[in-house]
Amino acid sequence: MLIIDRLELEFQPGLNVLTGETGAGKSILLDSLGFVLGWRGRADLVRAGAAQGEVTAVFDLPRGHDAEDVLKELDIEAEDGELILRRVNAADGRKTAWVNDRRVSGDVLRRLSDVLVELHGQHDDRGLLNPRGHRALLDSFGGLESMVSASRQAWKTLYEARKALAKATKEQAALKDEEEFLRHAVAEFDKLNPEPGEEAKLDAQRRLMQSSEKIAADVAKAHQALSYDGGEGMLADALRWLEGAAEKAEGRLEGAIESLGRALNELADAQSGVESCIDALRFNPHELEEVEERLFAIRGLARKHSVLADDLGGFADALRLKLTALDRGAGDLVALAKAVETAETTYEAAAHTLTEARTKAAAELDSMMAKELAPLKMERAVFWTQITAGEPGAEGRDTVAFTVATNPGAPAGPIGKIASGGELSRFLLALKVCLTRDQSGVTMIFDEIDRGVGGATADAVGRRLKALASEGQVLVVTHSPQVAALGGHHWRVAKRVEGGMTLSEVTPLDDMERIDELARMLAGDTITEAARDAARALLIG
Repeated sequence: MLIIDRLELEFQPGLNVLTGETGAGKSILLDSLGFVLGWRGRADLVRAGAAQGEVTAVFDLPRGHDAEDVLKELDIEAEDGELILRRVNAADGRKTAWVNDRRVSGDVLRRLSDVLVELHGQHDDRGLLNPRGHRALLDSFGGLESMVSASRQAWKTLYEARKALAKATKEQAALKDEEEFLRHAVAEFDKLNPEPGEEAKLDAQRRLMQSSEKIAADVAKAHQALSYDGGEGMLADALRWLEGAAEKAEGRLEGAIESLGRALNELADAQSGVESCIDALRFNPHELEEVEERLFAIRGLARKHSVLADDLGGFADALRLKLTALDRGAGDLVALAKAVETAETTYEAAAHTLTEARTKAAAELDSMMAKELAPLKMERAVFWTQITAGEPGAEGRDTVAFTVATNPGAPAGPIGKIASGGELSRFLLALKVCLTRDQSGVTMIFDEIDRGVGGATADAVGRRLKALASEGQVLVVTHSPQVAALGGHHWRVAKRVEGGMTLSEVTPLDDMERIDELARMLAGDTITEAARDAARALLIG
């Protein structure tokens, strides 16, 4: 990666310090770590002439580490608590990542990095200097997660209750505008009460009545021709005569006799059908008028509402439902308004409880900060967690901002704007110590957080970093010999030229090498014996 050919580092528990001259490659190391963690940063991390750059980071996870929840969600196993992140950057810019040999997206790396590593420096914008994150930091410090969850649930209930009331109010207003139409239309449907298929039935009945006068005479003649005085009598006589002659016809008439029997049966069916038709053709002259009146009423109602005649019943049911909703709407609105009132009371209680808890946590944080700032030679500085009323929301109605005043009587303001470089470094360090009092399993990286301080102040910064690393792992990039001397493990970053190419190398230092590095940091390029004596004194503490 850029000026790194191949490099393997095994950082240890406790305070790890990296030192070296400006431009030696310390920032490249952090960029490389940020790359494998999915952080968005510089994209030109492939060394000139190389096909690709690759970074692997291995983490030993203690049991119950927050990363386990992310891995479980992704169905990725971490055998013996080992988590391996690997990411490759091709020369054409393509990036590929794996977690324990499972290919993943950059977003997955960033989710894991949130619970694995924290980076802090003078330009920290991932939390401590960003006011948007101060409320969440205070909640985490005070252990207020359950109260925040209760507030979120109360806000969700309130939101849904208000939404339901607004929807019902809107619908009720729309129905109110339709009330006159609905009542008139439903009354009209109730009076007519059309049935499915009725329009076709009435139409057929009407056409039959209209044509009855024309066909009645012919149907009557046909009935006469089929009666006993006509066809039926003649066939009956023929059958009787044939049956009388059958005994002497030697079986030759049996077929004719059977056919005549069948013909008489068919003739009886025909007579029955004709008689039914005659009965249907007999109607009261006013009946046609009544049929036409109802038929035209059904068709008129269908045209009026732009529906098919057979769909009038369903359309009427829909109108009745609207009218029912209108009639009971007032009661529904009262119930919904009561639900909103109840939800508001619940939310107000949750928000108030959260405000009180945040106020208490803020006072505790401010007190702890005062104790932390004193050893950092900032005993006159004031840190204040400012809580003001804001717009109600899912996480309460509080706006939280970390403010500072560097001296008594000086104006207070946002931590990132009031403090100078050296003061800001110490404020951030003290704040980080307070906020991570119960935190474990996260590797913290401080990038030149001691810039702008020296002497006894730098020594104080180093001691707080050492205390912070006592139960975890802290990486510090520093130019301060006082800070470097307090590290439990020391690496020197240096550049060398090989084959016309500049490369960066990182060397773990033993006790003697460490004295020389501290002496260099104290005296510059020319290391004197006095500088070595001063380095030994720093290491002895």
